[in-house]
Amino acid sequence: MTNALLAGDTALVTGAANGIGRAIAEALAAEGARVMLADVNATQGEAVAGALRAAGRDARFIAADLSAPGGAEALFAAAEAALGRISILVHSASPRRQESETALTVSAEAWRRMVAVNLEAGFTLGQFAGRHMRDTAAAGPRGRMVFVTSLHAESPRNLPHYSASKAGLTMVMKELARALGPFGIRVNAIAPGAIAGGGFQASPELAAKIALGRLGAPEDVARAAVGLLAERFSAYVTGTTVVVDGGLALHNWIAPPG
Repeated sequence: MTNALLAGDTALVTGAANGIGRAIAEALAAEGARVMLADVNATQGEAVAGALRAAGRDARFIAADLSAPGGAEALFAAAEAALGRISILVHSASPRRQESETALTVSAEAWRRMVAVNLEAGFTLGQFAGRHMRDTAAAGPRGRMVFVTSLHAESPRNLPHYSASKAGLTMVMKELARALGPFGIRVNAIAPGAIAGGGFQASPELAAKIALGRLGAPEDVARAAVGLLAERFSAYVTGTTVVVDGGLALHNWIAPPG
């Protein structure tokens, strides 16, 4: 796999048992990276890693509950012990959510869990990975990170805990990019739109509001992640968010249909 974009890399991908995280893990493995998949769903995560190995990829799985106190720290320590140097971090994990959870109805526990997984674990993993990538820079490819955020990091919706945590994660990405840039470590984010098969509960009618005329697929996000992580394409890109929404954000919600 001499032409693989990520040959020689070792990646930790959270939320990798399904949806966007799974698609990213599969795409990184297809481009030559050794991949550690992490998820709270051990049965599904083990199955995905097993399927990758059956296809000739270098993949393994570790169970991790990022909502639990110390969960992010334990995950990174276990991944580092298993893999040695980690050159890529992708944080895609996010709790399942109900679209009807408004600012007046969301529970304290739902808020705590969402912030713990999306924001607190994102910061902890980014900090630990950043120190690790800095201190092991001479041992392999330059470190890179991608955080999966959302269109709603910039625009409110019926999910205040989700939107707020993703907005915070966007700023974590920028702060890490500033702190790690002098060491050649790149940190970026991807903001997906309406992605069928991910955590978003997509209605087919939504496709009419998307410029490209269809809902997105997890593979659309995965291809963007590979592009951001590949030094061949994005060696001078850091601290930015790439929107992968098919043009959903272009929709004029006020104009009548025509």
